[in-house]
Amino acid sequence: MTTPTAAQAADAAAASARAPGLTYPDTTRGDTVDPQFGVDVADPYRWLEDDVRVNPKVAAWVADQNRITDAYLATLPGRDTFAKRMTELYNYERYGLPTKAGNRYFYTRNDGLQPQSVLFVRDGLKGEGRVLIDPNGWAKDGATALAEWTPSEDGKHLLYAVQDGGTDWRIVRVMDVATGKDLADEIRWVKFSSLAWAKDGSGFYYSRFPEPAEGAAFQSLNENHAVYFHKVGTPQSADTLIHATPDKPKLNNSAVVTDDGKYLLVVGSEGTDERYGLTLYATGKPGAKPVVLVDDYANNWEYVTNVGTRFTFLTNKGAPRQRIVSMDIKKPGALTELVGEEEATLVGASRVGNRMILSYLGDAKSQARIVALDGKPVANINLADIGSAVGFGGKASDPETFYAFSSYAQPTTIYRLDTVSGKTEVFAAPKLTFDPKQFTVEQRFYKSKDGTEVPMFVAMKKGLDRSKGSPTILYGYGGFNVSMVPGFAPTKLAWLDKGGVLAIANLRGGGEYGKAWHDGGRLANKQNVFDDFIAAGEYLIAEGITGKGQLAIEGGSNGGLLVGAVTNQRPDLIAAALPAVGVMDMLRFDRFTAGRYWTDDYGFPAKEADFRNLLSYSPYHNIKDGTAYPAVLVTTADTDDRVVPGHSFKYTAQLQHANVGDKPHLIRIETRAGHGSGKPTDKIIAEAADKYAFAAKWTGLVVE
Repeated sequence: MTTPTAAQAADAAAASARAPGLTYPDTTRGDTVDPQFGVDVADPYRWLEDDVRVNPKVAAWVADQNRITDAYLATLPGRDTFAKRMTELYNYERYGLPTKAGNRYFYTRNDGLQPQSVLFVRDGLKGEGRVLIDPNGWAKDGATALAEWTPSEDGKHLLYAVQDGGTDWRIVRVMDVATGKDLADEIRWVKFSSLAWAKDGSGFYYSRFPEPAEGAAFQSLNENHAVYFHKVGTPQSADTLIHATPDKPKLNNSAVVTDDGKYLLVVGSEGTDERYGLTLYATGKPGAKPVVLVDDYANNWEYVTNVGTRFTFLTNKGAPRQRIVSMDIKKPGALTELVGEEEATLVGASRVGNRMILSYLGDAKSQARIVALDGKPVANINLADIGSAVGFGGKASDPETFYAFSSYAQPTTIYRLDTVSGKTEVFAAPKLTFDPKQFTVEQRFYKSKDGTEVPMFVAMKKGLDRSKGSPTILYGYGGFNVSMVPGFAPTKLAWLDKGGVLAIANLRGGGEYGKAWHDGGRLANKQNVFDDFIAAGEYLIAEGITGKGQLAIEGGSNGGLLVGAVTNQRPDLIAAALPAVGVMDMLRFDRFTAGRYWTDDYGFPAKEADFRNLLSYSPYHNIKDGTAYPAVLVTTADTDDRVVPGHSFKYTAQLQHANVGDKPHLIRIETRAGHGSGKPTDKIIAEAADKYAFAAKWTGLVVE
């Protein structure tokens, strides 16, 4: 990496003059050029990749950018109004899905505006809940969160993970549930790990990376993921290595304890694709040779249950929209189909008592069914028409399960289901500060550039004047087999409440219609995602839902890439762009932390065909000098070690340098926050109020 110089500092000053009322910080442009496949790729802001904690110049740049952005945002008339309404909408009692262990029920609860949700436990279904873990006292700013947690089989101990400042790294601890006191056990350098108790409660399985070099924890590549067993009451240094793949350092390895406790299933994967290998260990036979069940890393394999040596899996092998099969581990290659592929996409399966619950997506809406262990239909679970149901976990020994249902204007309600009687009852329902009946949700279908029909949800307040179009936020993701299903967000409801429209497009690259839909929006087909999003915006305007100059686009992570690419390709279509924690440099994404996993969707920058495709849409490299751009508010966070903030820093610097019109092109950089998870409520509200006030300003939404 070359050292940045001040040779072109005047260019930045000239660019800042093009935005009346705004003077952007002078950002030093370096002279880094990387020759790749005959193309000289300029990277003048390479120095902004450095960790803000390590490089004081980057820290100073962040402070300067935030100072300019904060001053601008403070002038927006809708900012305080949005913050107030979002606070009101967030202020309701929220429950998480319960987990039963022994006779105890564990669940999270937030009284409304607590920075972090609190973990409760109750003895018996109707018992009085008591606080087990309250993370709100862990940090003054509320940015240290309770992450993953799981009780032991008998409910006597709790295994839980601590997430500080939004990082993906976890510190894992063990608690005595009866006393609420932590044991001495502490596990570090855990990331992207399942937490799986041995059935006898003697210890647990987890996955970790080697300890990174000093100062490199938030940027170095994550490799050599290995599974360990920790015996409760012993130091981490005594943990037993169960499964490692030093010959394949890019593999992630995650542990699953089978329902009967007799086996440990290690699931290996290299990237983000659901292409797994399966290795089976007998838990009661130390030193026994593991059995490789699947080693081609070609398909999705999700363990559902087992009866003896016959294992049941959800898989897309031979079924792009997935099916349920069984396999005798004595004959790993032979499969017996239990539930065949259907038109709806099978997205989840779990065993509860002597039943299996299957979760489907039909046109991006949730469906759920109960079947016998041999796959024969038992009953459908009745859900609302447009909404999302999650959960349905349980045990082979217990017919009780819980699930959560929500929609765009319906906060999460928790239901308890008995799979024997079929009886469903409410476990926890929120008391609301608004009337969901005031809002309406439609599902529409539109044609993309190549004629592909794409679904889109459109939500708005009932009675909204639709004669002239309304300011609209179009949200998308389009990648990594992730489905955009209806769900509740108080921040987005505030936009609807103030008269805005929310549209969520189910773009190719997601998992709404199985493997073919995902494949249609990745690698060489990535442009389809952008075309789908552009077509969604054109449809909203053509249908009069929104008007010219009234459309804002929003997306985070891979969706941030989406917003950045579409802003470059069709700046005339949109009035405001809100790219969050986006992947903006498509030629260097694989060099940092988790970035190397993403080659499944993006390809390899070091391969010529992939390089040329990536360069064609990379947001950082395709900003069009001399073209009028919409208003842009980039958001990221200093502790994001999933998509390192250097992506957003470099993109913003280039955007501010270019001659792209007079509208503001700003970046908001949160401190002590990461890619999104673990963010305290007050930070969520503050960021969303800024973003939507910005969108309101440039789409013409009057916020009173």
